[in-house]
Amino acid sequence: MSTQDETATEPDAGAVDYDALEELLGDSVVDRETHHNAEAFVVRGDAVQDALSTLKAEGFDHLASVSAQELDDRYESIYHLRQYDDAQAEVSVVVPTPRNDPSHESAAPVYSTANWHEREAYDLVGMNYEGHPDLRRILLPQTWQGHPLSKDYDQDKPQIVALEKHKNPIEEDMQVETDGDDLDTMFLNIGPHHPATHGVLHLKTVLDGEQVADVEPDIGYLHRCQEQMCQNSTFRHQIMPYPDRWDYTPAGILNEWAYARAIEDLADIEVPYYAQVVRTMAAELTRISAHLLAVATFGLDIVGDFAAVFMYAMRDRDYVMDILEDLTGQRMMYNYLRLGGVVWDLPEPRDEFFEKIRQFLEQLPEKTDEYHNVLTQNELFQMRTVNTGYLAPEVAKDYGATGPVARASGIDYDLRRDDPYGIYDELDWDVITKEGGDNYARLMVRMQEVEESAKIIEQCINILEDFDEEEREIQSNVPRSLKPDPGQEIYKAVEGAKGELGIYIRTDGTEKPARFKIRGPSFVNLSALKEMSEGELISDLVATIGSLDIVLAEVDR
Repeated sequence: MSTQDETATEPDAGAVDYDALEELLGDSVVDRETHHNAEAFVVRGDAVQDALSTLKAEGFDHLASVSAQELDDRYESIYHLRQYDDAQAEVSVVVPTPRNDPSHESAAPVYSTANWHEREAYDLVGMNYEGHPDLRRILLPQTWQGHPLSKDYDQDKPQIVALEKHKNPIEEDMQVETDGDDLDTMFLNIGPHHPATHGVLHLKTVLDGEQVADVEPDIGYLHRCQEQMCQNSTFRHQIMPYPDRWDYTPAGILNEWAYARAIEDLADIEVPYYAQVVRTMAAELTRISAHLLAVATFGLDIVGDFAAVFMYAMRDRDYVMDILEDLTGQRMMYNYLRLGGVVWDLPEPRDEFFEKIRQFLEQLPEKTDEYHNVLTQNELFQMRTVNTGYLAPEVAKDYGATGPVARASGIDYDLRRDDPYGIYDELDWDVITKEGGDNYARLMVRMQEVEESAKIIEQCINILEDFDEEEREIQSNVPRSLKPDPGQEIYKAVEGAKGELGIYIRTDGTEKPARFKIRGPSFVNLSALKEMSEGELISDLVATIGSLDIVLAEVDR
């Protein structure tokens, strides 16, 4: 049995032939770097699209994230690439630019998901992407002055602008051309304060009758600059409480593990096997809680039955939260993981704690049958979800979709299996996929994943029950002040409740990260909403938003 989470300090060159890739990229490459998770090719700014197109043709069809940053002598963008068919096959593309001209080719013509990623980099860092289809702010108001993650940003500069600078959203002609014909359309604001948007989300919607002709998500209402707060915090103690706030559904332990996995690999911190088992059990309890909330709110969106659908799922989620409260001391903001393990052992008496979990697991099949009876077998529910919100597999990949959204489109991608961590590779469980690609399939994936999580939890309990008391090591010995060597870079991810939750970290030799970038799955999945909604009814749009299971705190971060 493995006794640590990630031991490799250099990328596995056997998984990817980086020398062959470099030769294939030719003179686009001007340098090469070694990041902890993968080799990185430094590419000319005018060769970004050629380089990325070549890598995409070689199987790197998943642009997981884009990290932009300002250094002392340059700006740079980092494109983190991996393969949907092999998540451990990774490569990064670094594009440096001069400080006086932070500009290079956009990746959006190659990967549609780069559209939002690059807009965020422009908004917060000040990068300019030539050839981008819609380069404007995405999180901050269009009237905002400066870029908050740039070194010369003035935090004291007033952001009040003259009234005439505010754009009227309906002042332009809202005609939409289709097949050469002009349609009479209506512009409709949905949100930002609306129950169907699942948070402070604004949808700029153009309707032709009741049919969606165009929809644009307008995000940023909940932006809290979590990345900057992490950059101002220490690795060892101060960062860990923040991940709980990204996806507070609660999926906090999953979020904590994303940060822990990145820094533990970066600093070569071992995690005791016992702590790995506890982490795995706690993570799957968290996943069940998050999925039950998704089922509850989705049922409320579609059926509108608050008493049955919503309360059934919330009842069962509350039971899981009781268990997690026993374990962590908190109902939502857990702060349970620590670098090198967990904060404390299981609650005493252990037998009662295990029995409480087992009672829940034994009742779960009967409870899921209830969900099917009142929800998935409901004729109204089926009419509104089957064949609506369709997301084709190739489109899902182009937009970087992950988690239940991707797996419902037949994409067999799950980091718990494909890039193993914890003890997932030792346990018997299945990755759930569906071919429907619609709103119904996304719900079914989540409901069946609850059953798979239950299988994982039961196996973890069996291991923990028989664990020798003398070997129950909950934490490895980690220095009180953690200062990784300067110039190190890493991108690591876990399978969050909503998909791939990734963290990019660059170190500068201090006890705080020089750059901390969060890849939120809700942010990426939401970017595909337009592809899923055009041509459908306005009621289908509401169903599609609910099926994505977004949390705006994770979208905006």
